[in-house]
Amino acid sequence: MTDAVTERLAGSMNIMRIHASSALAGVPFGVLTPYTGELTAEESVSPVAVLRSMWSYFEKLKAGKSGSVLLTVDDAHHLDDASAGVLADVISAGWATVVAAARPRPGLPQPLDQLWYDGLAERVDLRPLNRDQIEEVLAHALDGTVPGATVDAIWNATGGNPRILDAVLHDSAEAGVLVKRNGIWMLLGSLPSDGVRLASVVAKDHLRRGPEEQEALKLIALAGPVGRKVIEDISGAAVVRSLLDQQMIVEAPGIPAELSLWNGLFAGAIRNTVSVSRSLQLLEKVKAHQEPTLLQGEGRLRSVEWALECGVRVSDDEMLAAAREALLRFHNHSARTIAARIRQPALVPLAQAIQARALYNDGAYAEAASLLDECWLPLADDAQGPAVLLLRVSAHQAIGHPLAVVAEDIEKHVADGSGKSWQAELLHLLQLGAEVSVQALNDALERIRKGPPADVGGEPLRALAEGLLAHALASAGRPVQGLEAALFAASELPPLEGSLFFFPEFVLGRLVTDYLAMGEWESAEREINHYAAGHAPGAATFNGSLQLLQGYSLLRQGRMERAYQVLLPAVEALRLNDPLQLYRFSTALGFYAAARLGDAEQAKRLEQDHKDADAGWPPHDLLAQAYGAAAAEYLARDGKGLAALQTLMTTTDASARTGNLLEVLAMCWDLGDPSVVPMVQATATGVEGRWAEALLTLATAWENADGDTLMTTAVSLEEAGFVNLAREAYARASTVLEQAGERRRSRQAVAQREKCDHELGERFREGRFIAAAPTVRLTRREQDIVELAVQGLTDREIAQRLMVSVRTVEGHLYRTYVKLGVRSRDELESALPK
Repeated sequence: MTDAVTERLAGSMNIMRIHASSALAGVPFGVLTPYTGELTAEESVSPVAVLRSMWSYFEKLKAGKSGSVLLTVDDAHHLDDASAGVLADVISAGWATVVAAARPRPGLPQPLDQLWYDGLAERVDLRPLNRDQIEEVLAHALDGTVPGATVDAIWNATGGNPRILDAVLHDSAEAGVLVKRNGIWMLLGSLPSDGVRLASVVAKDHLRRGPEEQEALKLIALAGPVGRKVIEDISGAAVVRSLLDQQMIVEAPGIPAELSLWNGLFAGAIRNTVSVSRSLQLLEKVKAHQEPTLLQGEGRLRSVEWALECGVRVSDDEMLAAAREALLRFHNHSARTIAARIRQPALVPLAQAIQARALYNDGAYAEAASLLDECWLPLADDAQGPAVLLLRVSAHQAIGHPLAVVAEDIEKHVADGSGKSWQAELLHLLQLGAEVSVQALNDALERIRKGPPADVGGEPLRALAEGLLAHALASAGRPVQGLEAALFAASELPPLEGSLFFFPEFVLGRLVTDYLAMGEWESAEREINHYAAGHAPGAATFNGSLQLLQGYSLLRQGRMERAYQVLLPAVEALRLNDPLQLYRFSTALGFYAAARLGDAEQAKRLEQDHKDADAGWPPHDLLAQAYGAAAAEYLARDGKGLAALQTLMTTTDASARTGNLLEVLAMCWDLGDPSVVPMVQATATGVEGRWAEALLTLATAWENADGDTLMTTAVSLEEAGFVNLAREAYARASTVLEQAGERRRSRQAVAQREKCDHELGERFREGRFIAAAPTVRLTRREQDIVELAVQGLTDREIAQRLMVSVRTVEGHLYRTYVKLGVRSRDELESALPK
C-alpha cells in the first residue's frame, strides 16, 4: 500500500521511508538508526536528540526542493514505543506527513494510536476488496469483457488482497493462463502460484518475519490443513498465536483443530521456495508429531502430495484414496499425477478411470476416451462401472463419435447372459434419450424400478432414466410431469456422491430445462445459484454450462441484452471445455441474441461457429436448428430463415415434441409472422405450465383484436412476470386503439410498452420484435461518478465526495463517454439507460 502512495506522490513530495521489523522491535530507536547516525552513543538514546536529528535530516532532504516531506512507515505494528513517540512528535509538530501501515493485530503502538483519539490523525481500515471492487479493478485493468466466472475465480483465489491480485494478474498474463478470446478474458487453467510477482510478495513478507514465524509458515504451507497441536509442538504455541493474530493462518474448528494458510496461492508460493531436501526434513518433523489415522479430507490428500514431492514411497491404497479426494475437489492435475503412479494390477483400472475423469474435467476428451477404452470392461462389476461407462460414452461423443458407433463397440464386449445386462440397459436408455422417446423411456424406467435390485447399476440407472425422461417430457410439452421425474432423479444423487460421472450436473440441466419450459424463471435461477454456491470447486469445468443455462433463461424471458452478456462468455467457455456437449446449442443462442440485438459482426462470427460446431447432445438439436434459423432471418431479413423455421415445424421431430414446437412457433411470431397465431393457440392448449398458458392468453387476445382486452391481458401478463409477452400485448393494443381513433389510449399503450422495454433492459427498439441497441454496462463506480456528474459536480468535487483521486474520476468519465457514445458530460443524462 505504501509503495502505491509513494509512487503517486513522488513528483510532488520529498519521500522518506521507514521499514519496521520484528528484529528491531525491542531496540529503542533502532528503526530510526539510518537518520541518527551522527549522534553519540549517549545522544542516540535521548528522545530530544533523536528528534533534533530527524529535523536535520528533513531539512537536508528538502534542501533546494519544493514540496513537503512524506514519511511512510511499513509494518508500523513492529515499531518500538520510543520510535513511535518520536514519530508522534513529528506529526504533532507538522514537520512531515506520515503514512503508517500496520496490521490490525497487534495494531499501532500506543503513541501513534493516541493521535487518532486526539483527532490529529486519520485512521483508515483497509479491508479485502469485495467482489464488486475486484470486478471494477479488472474492468479498469483489462481491455475487454471480463465474465463473471473470471471475476469469481480471481476473487476467490486472491481473497481480495490487492498485493496478491496485482501479482496474480501479471503472472497469469505472462504464463498465458489469463487470455483474451474474441474480446472475452478467459482463464485457461488454474491461477499460477509459481509466478515471479507472487514470489516477490512472499519474499518481502518473509523478510519482515523472524525465523520462527518463517519456519511455522513453511510447515503449515507444506502440510496444511494440519493439526494445530502438531505445529505448536514444533514451533511453539506463542508463534501460532502470533500468526493467528496477524491473520496469516486460519483455524478450522474440529477434533483436532486444523491450521491452514489464509490463502491457497500464497501457500503454493511458499512451497515453491522450499528445496526438496529441506522439505524432506520438515516432513520428518511433522511425521514425528502427527497421528496418521487422524488425517482426513484435504489434509490426507496434502500428506500424500507432500510425500510424493519429497520422493517418499506411498502405498497404492493411500494413493488411490488421495487421487479420489483430489478428484472430488477438482484438483485435476494432482488426481492425474497421483493415480498414474499406482501399479497394483487390481487397482490400475480404477486409477485409470480417475485419470480419465480428471482429463475430462480439463477438456482433454481424446485422452480421456483412450484411457476409458482400456479400463471400462475390467470395472464392469465395480460400483463405479455404470459411471465409467457413461463417462466413456460422453468422452467419445465429445470428440465427434456418434452414440450408435460407441454403443456398437460396447455391445461387442458385453455378454448378454440369460437376461439384459446393465450395460445393455444403459445403452438402451441413452438411445431412447437421444430419440426423446417419452413412452419408451417411461416403460424402461418402470421396468428398472420394478425389477430386482442389482448389485451394480441400481441408482445410476434410475438417475439416468429419470433425468432423460424429465428432458423428454419437457420437450413433449409436459414439463410439470418432467419436473417430477427430475426431482426423482435428484433424490438418487446422495448415494452417487463421489461418482466418476457428473450426475449432479446432468440432473441440474434437467431441472432447469423443466422449470424454463414451465415459465418458472425464478425457480430455474434458484437451482442454478444453489448449485453454483455448493459446487465452487467444479466451476472451471462446468461454469460454461451454468452460464449457458442462465443465458437461456434470460433469453426465454426476453431479457435479450442481459442474455447476450452471459451467452458470449458461455460460448467461449464451452469452446474450451464442453462436458455436457452444449457448445453447438450455445453458438445457436449466442448467434440469435447477437442478430436480434443488431450486432452484425458478432452475429456473423457466431454463425460460423455454429456451422463449424460438432453435433451436440441430440435432444438439443431441434432447438439449436430453430434458433440458428431465426438468427439468420434477423441478420439477413431475406425470408430464408423464416422459411427454414416453417419447414422445421412440419418435421416429425417437431410434431412429436409439442413443447419444442411451441418455442419454435414463438420464434416465428417474434419475427413478425402473425399467421402462426392460430397454431400457437392450438399447440399451447396441449402444453403444461405457466409459459404456455401466458402465450395462449396473448394469442387469444391478439386474435380478438379488442383494445380493452389487450390492455387487460398485458397488465395480467406483466404482473405474472411475463414482461416480454406483456410488451407485445401493449404493442398490439396501441395499434388497435390507434386504428379505432383512440389516440390518447394508444399513446398510453405505447408508454407501457416502453416501460416493459426498460424493465427488460432494452434502451430502444427498431420496429416490432427487434431489439437493436447494443449492451451498455457501467460498473458500480462508473454509475456513482456519472450520477454526481449529471448533478453538476466538478471532477474535483466528485473526487472529494467519493474519496478518490481526480485522475480516477477523469478516467471513469472517459470510459463512460466511450461506452455511451457521447463526447461530453452535457450529453450524459440523455444517453443514460432509463
